[in-house]
Amino acid sequence: MSDAKIRLTTDLSGQVALVTGAARGLGRAIAENLARCGAKVACVDVNAELLDQTVAAIGAAGGTAMAWTCDVTDSARVSAVVDEVVKTWGGLDILVNNAGITKDTLILRMKDDQWDAVININLRGTFLFTRAAARPLMKSSRGRIINIASVAGIMGNPGQSNYSASKAGVIGLTRTVAKELAGRNITVNAVAPGFIATDMTAVLSDEVKEAIKKQVPLGRMGDPQDIADAVLFLASPAAGFITGHVLTVDGGLTA
Repeated sequence: MSDAKIRLTTDLSGQVALVTGAARGLGRAIAENLARCGAKVACVDVNAELLDQTVAAIGAAGGTAMAWTCDVTDSARVSAVVDEVVKTWGGLDILVNNAGITKDTLILRMKDDQWDAVININLRGTFLFTRAAARPLMKSSRGRIINIASVAGIMGNPGQSNYSASKAGVIGLTRTVAKELAGRNITVNAVAPGFIATDMTAVLSDEVKEAIKKQVPLGRMGDPQDIADAVLFLASPAAGFITGHVLTVDGGLTA
């Protein structure tokens, strides 16, 4: 939560946010950003050790956060976590569905379990938390659901048929739920990152990274803070008349 990274701010005091996949990468950056702006943040992940590190970092910076371990594909546990968050802090105002994985291979080589794992975590997990959070969000003065999709769900990506399908599903879910919940003053939007420098891309060779950069008009990979700021904007009062929208943050890749 370095001050050097502060590029956008808003007042989320009194708001309760829940972020899935908050143990590292985009999820951690999102959780830290929301906490910096005053939200109490429920950090959710299956990795308890890294999750505790996120919560500790937020606390050290003066924010408020608690950890909840959860397999986002476990319907009963998802419902229990949402109930516990609401009971602990008295409500829920912001849900960020960020948890996701990749298991890349060409379609001819893809195993059933590779397909199922990605669809279950990326799409089913988003559905389960959205369903569980909908009722408490209805009690908020301005509920927000922000789903992390991907440009792969818009343009496809060779070797990622499972991931692309899951993220396209997230986009379809976002637009549908936006229409269903608009009457309750809940906005539902998605952020679709392009190539972002995270743990997933850190394992790539320098040659592959350079090839990726050449595909991006801005000539670089994004930073997790780019995504965290997009989420913060959509969570803020400034985005109150935006719903059903997919915000691409990709350096011009899909332009």
